[in-house]
Amino acid sequence: MSTARPGVGQVWRVRAVRHDVLATALVLGVCLVVGLFSWLTFDEARGGVRPLTARATGEVLRVADGAVDVTWSLPDGGVGAASVPLAVAPPPAGARVEVAYAPDDPRLAIVPGAAVLASMDRGASGIAFSALVAAGVVAVGAWRLVTRARLRRRPALPAVVRRVRLRRGLMARSWLETESDPPRWIPVCFDPALVTMPSPAEVLLLGDPARDRLVGARVDGVLLLPSGRVTSREPRGGRTDFPTRPDDEAPARAAVAGRLRRQLRVDAALLVPAPLVGLFWAYLDGGGLGVWVAATAVAATVALWWASVRGSDPT
Repeated sequence: MSTARPGVGQVWRVRAVRHDVLATALVLGVCLVVGLFSWLTFDEARGGVRPLTARATGEVLRVADGAVDVTWSLPDGGVGAASVPLAVAPPPAGARVEVAYAPDDPRLAIVPGAAVLASMDRGASGIAFSALVAAGVVAVGAWRLVTRARLRRRPALPAVVRRVRLRRGLMARSWLETESDPPRWIPVCFDPALVTMPSPAEVLLLGDPARDRLVGARVDGVLLLPSGRVTSREPRGGRTDFPTRPDDEAPARAAVAGRLRRQLRVDAALLVPAPLVGLFWAYLDGGGLGVWVAATAVAATVALWWASVRGSDPT
């Protein structure tokens, strides 16, 4: 067997690689857009706060329509006054509050809880959130790349396995069940070769299921990358076993199942919780429709990415 390293074209032909790249690109693209809009929000709010370099202690004169009218004494003996929109519950009339104002124009002022400060905090949170998600996705992708690349250095061991599909919750995954004693279950990323594979069938395992945590496989020359660790206990979930001999329509089904567009349509079931995640984030952040849309979009693309990491089965 040749031990030459595969070229970029050979790596790209592995369906799991294309699936991972597509899902990762979706997450990074959405994070980039969310981060950009968050930066624009932050920068606009920061521009409004930057001139407010003077400080004073003022008094709330009136509360109306989510804003407070405040007054304070100026260093020259005059009186400053401003109406400040708030993003929090306003203090009662007569309360003493800290005031930050522009020395050149005292009409420009803020107090704690001002809407512009909340907008600035919201923009910073959006930048940090999108950057954290993007960094996490890239880190997991790099780790998967390194650990899967090591599989090629292992000797290929012949083994008899059965393909089973296990559904748990909204996701189904493909597993190779060995006929060893005791058996092992190897989670693998989906590939059309699984649809046309007899059950049982002799394959080449890249690793020893009895010792290694990650084991790949070659089926009719097609590389199947692991989507998780080998387990000695049968995975939980609704099990589907496959016939000993695939029928005549198996190649056609394999061609349809192998399309990444179909993969995304099947994985769309995982998007159901995304609006609720967005609603929860908007509640915590105190944002409105824009925050909900951004958080929902990030949650949706992360769900699609998670399906690629777990090796969801679109059949």
